[in-house]
This record gives sequence, structure tokens and C-alpha cells, in this order.
Amino acid sequence: MRHTTLRTGGTVRVTDLSFGAAGIGNLYTPVDPGQAREAVDAAWEAGIRYFDTAPHYGLGLSERRLGEALRERPRSAYTLSTKVGRILEPVPGTATTVPDDLAHGFAVPATHRRVWDFSADGVRRSVEESLTRLGLDRIDIVYLHDPDDHAEEAFTQAYPALERLRAEGTVGAIGAGMNRTEMLTRFLRDTDTDVVLCAGRFTLLDGSALTELLPEATARGRSVVVGGVFNSGLLADPRPGATYDYTAAPPDLLDRALRMDAVTRRYGVPLRAAALQYPRSHPAVASVLVGTRSAAEVRDAAALAELTLPDDLWAELRAEGLLTENGAPA
Repeated sequence: MRHTTLRTGGTVRVTDLSFGAAGIGNLYTPVDPGQAREAVDAAWEAGIRYFDTAPHYGLGLSERRLGEALRERPRSAYTLSTKVGRILEPVPGTATTVPDDLAHGFAVPATHRRVWDFSADGVRRSVEESLTRLGLDRIDIVYLHDPDDHAEEAFTQAYPALERLRAEGTVGAIGAGMNRTEMLTRFLRDTDTDVVLCAGRFTLLDGSALTELLPEATARGRSVVVGGVFNSGLLADPRPGATYDYTAAPPDLLDRALRMDAVTRRYGVPLRAAALQYPRSHPAVASVLVGTRSAAEVRDAAALAELTLPDDLWAELRAEGLLTENGAPA
């Protein structure tokens, strides 16, 4: 699998397909520990060497499971990213007496609560706690996680704290991860960020990252990791009732996805293959992050990434006004 070095002159490398570990943190439904381990093993067997997690995912469960699954692998052979911005504070009770965490999307006991914290002390504490859960002594990439409503603190406190951790060697590369392209572009423009993680904004249905974010990254020699390529489900399985950005898909987007699906089927290609491969051709994109929760899903993603998609498929999508240079319908 192809490897790319983050930013010009950087040292952290990622594979062009990466493993999103929210699923093994019991996203929406429980995942058996054995199934979680098998998913990571399958990713390794497929050549994936970049793994992404966060404290938010399952209240630390994703970090613990990923750390355990990678612990016996050569540390120099893989790249791992986690995130800061949410501190996990214990709550009274035990796993059998507290409510579940499904309000935040994870099928785990709510033994902790998330506290937004983009202060310098909060960043350092978050990294230290992640290192403990992961069982590591360094983290390759740390992202500021969803700083949407915390811009001032993120830029004046959290980001400088990440710079210090990078200078100390505790962290290899730093950046921000969110689905708002405007703030990610500001990180590229106003800081020495190595990489940004853009979720759901460089897809077959939403190409808003093409307006400013990706040109800015290209001009500055910085890297972009793209997540959310299926827009939370619609591009993986377009049908009535499918979700788009975690809510019911609007009728116009459902219609567009169904029309895209008809085009790709004419070429014998599943729509999800086109959705996964679409961002990979942009020069600023270093990796496409796919969330998986089982070995079967990992193998499917790896197979989709290897499919050869004919140029005529993309030409027809554009000719029918389904895909344009800014990702919007003609």
C-alpha cells in the first residue's frame, strides 16, 4: 500500500488507506473484543499502517483496544493518531449502575463524562491520559478534535501546547480534525499545522473542501486526511431511509446518490468504491480514513481501494451533472 509523508519535509508517514477506530469503540452497537482485535489484524494484513482513534470514541475504549491490538507490532512500522479537546472525567457508580453512553453515540456504560477543554493544561493532560490508555510513550499525530465552538481557546492555547509537545518529541505531527472547512483552512493558513483531518467535506456529494481547504494545503505543502467519504451511509448504501451526515438524507441528495449508483452499476462498480476512491487523486490528500468494526469490513474497504475504476465512469458522472469541480450538481 502506498505511503505518503505528511507535509513537505515531514517525517510522519501514513498509508493511503487508514483505519478509523470509532467502530471498535462500540459506535452505536457493541463490538466483541475478539471482533475488534480481528478488525485491526485484518487491517494489518491488508497493508494498512495508519490507525486513528480518540478519547471520545467509547469513552476511551477505542484507544485501549487499539493499543492492545498494536502492542506487539513493531512501533516504527505503524502510525497512530488520537485527539485532544475532550477530557474524560469519572462519574460516580460502576459499569452496572450508570446509564449508557448512547446519547453520544457509543454503546458503553457512561462511567465518564466528556468535558470540553482546549486549554494548554487540558491538552497536555489529554495526551498523557491517551498515552496511558494506548500503552505507548509517544503519539505520531494529535488532532484538535472538533474545536468548532472553541476557536479562540483552540488557536491561543491548545495549538501552542501541541507545538510544544511536538518540539519535545512526545508528538510527531499536529493538526485539527473536524467537518468545517473554514476553520481547517485557517489552521493551514495561520499555524504551522502538519495535517488536517477533514470529515465529510470531500465526497461525491459534498466537495466544499475543494473551494479553499485543498488549494491552501497544496500551496503550503501540507497534508489532508479525508474521512466520512460515505457521508455517514448514503454513499455506501443509497436507499430510502439512508442517513446523510447522521440524519435522514434529504430527498434531493438521495435522488442524486441513486443516480450516481445507477451510473457506477453500469460499469460494474459499487458506488461505495467510487466514493472511497474519489478523494485519493487530489495531490494534497495523504490518506482516506474509513471507519470499520470487523475484519469483513476492513477487507471490503481494502478491496474497494484496489478496484480499477474506468475513466469513462468519472466522465459520465460529470456529463450527467452529478459531479462537478466543486462537488455540487451542475
